[in-house]
Amino acid sequence: MGIFYIIFSIVIFFMQLTVGAWFMRSFPQIGWKIPFFAALVLTGITYIGLAYTQTHYNGIFASALYYFAYIWFGLVFLAFCFCAAFAVLCQILTWCHVPTGWMGTASLLTLVIVFAMAFWGGFSSPKVKHIAVQIPGAPRMKLALLADTHLGMGVSLARFDKALQKIKAENPDALLVLGDIFEYGPNSDSYAARLAQVKTPLGSYGVLGNHEYYVGYGDSKEFFRKASVTLLENEATRMSNGVQVAGLKDIKTAGVSTQDVAHLLDGLDPKAPTILLSHTPLYAETAAAHGANLMLSGHTHNGQLWPFNYLVKLQFPRVYGLYDVEGMPFYVTSGVFYWGMPLRFLAPAELVILEVNA
Repeated sequence: MGIFYIIFSIVIFFMQLTVGAWFMRSFPQIGWKIPFFAALVLTGITYIGLAYTQTHYNGIFASALYYFAYIWFGLVFLAFCFCAAFAVLCQILTWCHVPTGWMGTASLLTLVIVFAMAFWGGFSSPKVKHIAVQIPGAPRMKLALLADTHLGMGVSLARFDKALQKIKAENPDALLVLGDIFEYGPNSDSYAARLAQVKTPLGSYGVLGNHEYYVGYGDSKEFFRKASVTLLENEATRMSNGVQVAGLKDIKTAGVSTQDVAHLLDGLDPKAPTILLSHTPLYAETAAAHGANLMLSGHTHNGQLWPFNYLVKLQFPRVYGLYDVEGMPFYVTSGVFYWGMPLRFLAPAELVILEVNA
């Protein structure tokens, strides 16, 4: 993790310098010293905040560092993207001999609006989204998805409870948990106990995400046990209505291959409908070819902060939404809350209710 933080610090430092350079150009009276030294100081605080909160979970100081570090990183990323865009536009207008003196003020106003929207997206409650899918041979049922909550220091128990109340109001037949549920921080047992209170006729089933491996594989498995979620690790089970639920370990972190997916699905009853859970949205073609009737994933957050979703798409061709993969419905959810920074920009969170054969 040390190398990650070093690279992260270098990146955020140069993003801040880019923003500072744009405003130095727009408002020459600022000078170069304030942006440069501010970037150094804020980079250091952000680095310490992220590193410290990985090992110190309790107290007001740790919480304050956590929120500052992640919020600042998110705001810097947005500011970098928009200031860079303004800089490019400014150069184009200059070539065309169009006055550009107004652009500094315009960029400031734009950032105020963008920041406000990002905070609103992060702190507002996720909306319930209903998706209709068809699974041949399956009975009519309603499935609730819970993905990418990143509970703990960044998401309070009260916010989690509010989300679960929305799920309860939908009266789902089963709860499907798609990983990255508990991040780190105090009172993990309280979060697990609250999730265990979600009772559905067909039960709760889930898979681990990459963050469960980061924060401790053993502790994460124990969290799922206390939450009364049947954990599926390259294995499958059958619900009481005859539908098979198969789950993969996290593809990237656990090194799951297409052969592993094929082996898992080929060992199931081909006459029974099958739902495949995978935190990471990969191997959909393999799943469809080997008998999965529905695949569900999370992980991407739909980028969380636009335009980061375009970078995510370079790694995951299917970033968000409902896809048809060789006749198999494949839904990638944007997640319930957020990772790290309590910000979302043009990538709203959601609580998904799948209406199967409705």
